[in-house]
Amino acid sequence: MTAWICRTCAVQYPDTEQSPAECPICLDERQYVGSGGQQWTSMPELAVGHTNELREEEPGLLGIGVEPQVGIGQRALLVQTPGGNVLWDCVPLLDGVTFDRITALGGIAAIAMSHPHFYAAHIDWANAFDARVLIPRADAGWVQRPSDRIELYDEVVEPVPGVTVARIGGHFDGASVVHWTAGAGGRGALLTGDTVTVVQDREWVSFMWSYPNLIPLDEATVLDIAHRVEPFAFERVYGGWWGSVVVADGAAAVRRSAERYVARLRERPDSAPHPR
Repeated sequence: MTAWICRTCAVQYPDTEQSPAECPICLDERQYVGSGGQQWTSMPELAVGHTNELREEEPGLLGIGVEPQVGIGQRALLVQTPGGNVLWDCVPLLDGVTFDRITALGGIAAIAMSHPHFYAAHIDWANAFDARVLIPRADAGWVQRPSDRIELYDEVVEPVPGVTVARIGGHFDGASVVHWTAGAGGRGALLTGDTVTVVQDREWVSFMWSYPNLIPLDEATVLDIAHRVEPFAFERVYGGWWGSVVVADGAAAVRRSAERYVARLRERPDSAPHPR
């Protein structure tokens, strides 16, 4: 049997003889079914012609992508700590070179993801490394491949010392971030996927209900997101793709970006001036 992977969002489904009729994640208004209709692949099929791409983002933080791009094209992040490693977000392929590299770095103690669009093949990854999978209870209904490895949490969980997974909502009810205290040379890093997305002007971030369909969030939710990350000290923000990094003053970037967003919703574009 095959653990099918949606070609559009790259989320993996249970092992079955026949591919599923549809992908509920892509049918949701925050995603989309491709113009060619619902299409499926599998990890063995992806392994023919695709490889993982590995890049050190900073000491103790390994980026993991897939080349050529599959699905949304996100990259995962392996946070390395003395108490164990945490994989943040996931990708639909795990090749032998990557397995060996991660094993040499100490394996994976836990896997957590920002939101369902980045679930990818997390159960295959968890099985390969005997890892826990942490999913917010608010998003439990979006799990497409059930497993005994999945542990639900409500608001905050600390899979290893120095790494905190926090639900902040917005893009999904359970949309989450990781705070890594040792990141950015001890000044802290916030890993966000696109719960808080790093935009092209990398002194700023933004927030959306649906990115591909350009549906914004409401004022109260944006302000709540900003409020929920306030307790964390962080210099950098790592978004969900290669190069999506706010390299300095990350906490202020989130705060002023929320203010700018709300100002636009209120039609007061001059109330949050650019810091330059």
